[in-house]
Amino acid sequence: MKKKHKTMAKFMTAETFATPTGRKAAWRSLMLGDHGFLRKIYDNSHQISAEMWRSYQPSPAQVAAWADRGIKTIINLRGTIHWREGAQPGFYWLEKEACAKHGITLIDFRAFSREAPKREFVLEFDEILSRIEYPVMMHCKSGADRAGIASTLYRFLREGVSLDDALGQLTHQYGHVKSGKTGVLDHFFDTYKEYAVAEGATPSKEHFLDWVKNVYDPQAVNDSFTPGTWGTILTDVILRRE
Repeated sequence: MKKKHKTMAKFMTAETFATPTGRKAAWRSLMLGDHGFLRKIYDNSHQISAEMWRSYQPSPAQVAAWADRGIKTIINLRGTIHWREGAQPGFYWLEKEACAKHGITLIDFRAFSREAPKREFVLEFDEILSRIEYPVMMHCKSGADRAGIASTLYRFLREGVSLDDALGQLTHQYGHVKSGKTGVLDHFFDTYKEYAVAEGATPSKEHFLDWVKNVYDPQAVNDSFTPGTWGTILTDVILRRE
């Protein structure tokens, strides 16, 4: 019974969230379970361009602050959790409610930090970037890894900067740990760059998307990557990254 209670406290339906007890549980989910209290101390938000920001899981007050900055769309890179009866973590309902209140479009688009990105993720993200209303804020839990790969793809696919310049978004400056399991994201881009060199091609949006569609093998990239022990301890045990 105790285990069931903990599960119900972590995941809740929209109907449960609408109750006083549900709202209290949602705030506990955000501030304690999701380490929201740490984000009051360390602000890992960064402006990428005039139209794009990257950040971490926002509280309702922070959603309001993003609205005041003119943000029209928020991309939630944590996505939604497939759970029974449509239940989601409490922090998700708080963000969804705040976005609706402030007229911000919320897009739930799940990224992963410990595996090579799925082919569909890259292609759909490129499509999303072409149709959303700007300015935009993208976030994951901590603003480090999933926000890092999304920001890299944004700079490369939408802004048209070189891949090497775009990869500046996937560094320790933003909390990304290359030596841990999250380093598979770097390995993904390194694999593409090696392919481009072998082809005698300069990395470009068109060449990259063609590779993703016709050559890229996510499982092979996962299998050829070996994470470092200490980096994994840092990300999985100490920082408890998703």
